[in-house]
Amino acid sequence: MVELPPTGPPPALGGGAVDDARFRQVLGHFATGVTVITGLDVDGPVGFAVNSFTSVSLDPPLIAFCVRWRSATWPRIRATGRFTVNILSSDQEAVSRRFASSATDRFAGIGWHPSPSGSPVLDDALAWVDATVEVEHAAGDHALVVGRVAALGVTREGAPLVFYRGGYGRFET
Repeated sequence: MVELPPTGPPPALGGGAVDDARFRQVLGHFATGVTVITGLDVDGPVGFAVNSFTSVSLDPPLIAFCVRWRSATWPRIRATGRFTVNILSSDQEAVSRRFASSATDRFAGIGWHPSPSGSPVLDDALAWVDATVEVEHAAGDHALVVGRVAALGVTREGAPLVFYRGGYGRFET
């Protein structure tokens, strides 16, 4: 293991706790892709929108995302031990909004087909990643979920849906 030299305490940034609104404003300047995490339990398909998705490792193939502890959907997916990440296309803003809402049936009117694990792959998503839950870490008011990739695929070519400064945007390829 490589030891890094100590850096000391970080410089003061204004003398106190970070204001929630300022935190969101500043971090909103980092553009993210938009995904929907899906699963299938005994009650049917479930899912929620996530913009904190990232790749973690090639060997083994690992991915990660963050989800709020108070999510009612994540415990249902976690209990199955597997999930699918759906990478949304630029024309799927309405899908993202639906899965970010507290709608009872987020899948109403949304087409999907099963991934190899059975979790929903949303119609018209750019790509999907099937994974099993590897580990979950406490991270403030969220859980950091790391998943081991079991299968993945590109559904179609197109531009991704992007979230930036509190709104949706597009990235032209």
